[in-house]
Amino acid sequence: MTRPLVLHPDRLFPADPGTRAIARALYEGVKDLPIVSPHGHTDPAWFAYDEPFTDPASLLIVPDHYVFRMLYSQGVALESLGVPSVDGSLVEQDPRKIWAIFAQHYHLFRGTPSRMWLDWVFAEVFGLDVLLDESTADHYYEVIDAALKTEAFRPRALFERFGIEAIATTEGPLDPLVHHRAIRESGWSGRVVTAYRPDPVVDPETPGFAAKVAKFGEMAGEDVSTYAGYLAAHRFHRARFREAGATSTDHGHPSARTADLSPEDCEALYQRVLVGASKHDAELFRAQILTEMAGMSVEDGMVMQLHPAVYRSHNQAVLDRFGRDKGGDIPMAGEFVQALKPLLDRHGNDPRLTLILFTLDEDVYSRELAPLAGHYPSLRLGPPWWFHDSPEGMRRFRERATETAGFYNTVGFNDDTRAFLSIPARHDVARRMDCAWLAQLVAEHRLPEDEAHEVARALAYDLVKAAYKL
Repeated sequence: MTRPLVLHPDRLFPADPGTRAIARALYEGVKDLPIVSPHGHTDPAWFAYDEPFTDPASLLIVPDHYVFRMLYSQGVALESLGVPSVDGSLVEQDPRKIWAIFAQHYHLFRGTPSRMWLDWVFAEVFGLDVLLDESTADHYYEVIDAALKTEAFRPRALFERFGIEAIATTEGPLDPLVHHRAIRESGWSGRVVTAYRPDPVVDPETPGFAAKVAKFGEMAGEDVSTYAGYLAAHRFHRARFREAGATSTDHGHPSARTADLSPEDCEALYQRVLVGASKHDAELFRAQILTEMAGMSVEDGMVMQLHPAVYRSHNQAVLDRFGRDKGGDIPMAGEFVQALKPLLDRHGNDPRLTLILFTLDEDVYSRELAPLAGHYPSLRLGPPWWFHDSPEGMRRFRERATETAGFYNTVGFNDDTRAFLSIPARHDVARRMDCAWLAQLVAEHRLPEDEAHEVARALAYDLVKAAYKL
């Protein structure tokens, strides 16, 4: 027997009737605000060429590591989900079979943010009204597959339907940005910008680092055999990205460590990492480049984002077979007070710098991040990220950060996703949770209700536009 799929209008709101009524009123004022998505990993080719999505599995399962990491944890082989292998060896190609496996295991997502996002997509985007399970798998597939063949479900139409005002993709420094050029030349009014993520030419532990740096310099027309030439190449590529609409840079370093070495020490370090870096030198080079990037942001106005403390691709067997970004990334402990001091000593008091800090270590919210952002004019706190992009994670963030950093040293919400159809669902969860938190403050007479309405709008829309200069 099929079960109904129902999105309760009061989901995520407080159970207390009085507080819930306040949350409803706050949410009513922000639920239809445009979406600003300042950092994410959607494919710019979708918007450049506006071609139909091919099938339900390729859109919703194969590229989404939130989905297949859960299935893999329960013994579902990645091959059976159509995840491409590094060596091109055979994986499942039939999207119906992939979808059937997903439906059979959909119960595994009970209580998770993924379940909330997926149910929203199924109900709000595709109009489905029965719960996904093994018995409804074919019905789901046929409804979604038929919809994807229509003009209304092409990328640009969905972008406009979702009320997206601006979205940022993320590209590496060697990307020619042809898709962004095609978007600009197409005449379409949707705002899709890029973001500069230089990690492949900043992290000496990247495979093929020296060759990538050589290509980096060649594209810029700079001699990268010297440190000065290497920095000049960064300035060239940052300008190239700004021409493609970029307002931000993004740095996914293993730690938040920064350094401020002398020019002589920088040159010597650079020469060492080009020929093969030790662990110590690799970390020191990344640390120095963060400070260099902060200085360049002071010069050119690009907002800087730092996403540290993730052990990337922890599962070696999965990395070897399927490559990066396959669900094996694990949070690590982070440290910011000592790590950021060299950068902050150089640039932390300069209001021209905006450095947005993210963490997967919730222990540092109240002890380190909120006090830092509550003092330095250059620092802002990014929202709960990745593993903590959840109702509980959002609540913990507000509880631990607001008392020291306030609301206005945070930057609203940031969906950071490849899953295009889930973007409005994620923003809706964030808006509901912020309204629930504000309603609690109002109910406890800690914040007047009229001010809570102003804060709700700021968290949903104003702060992100200001922080990311969008």
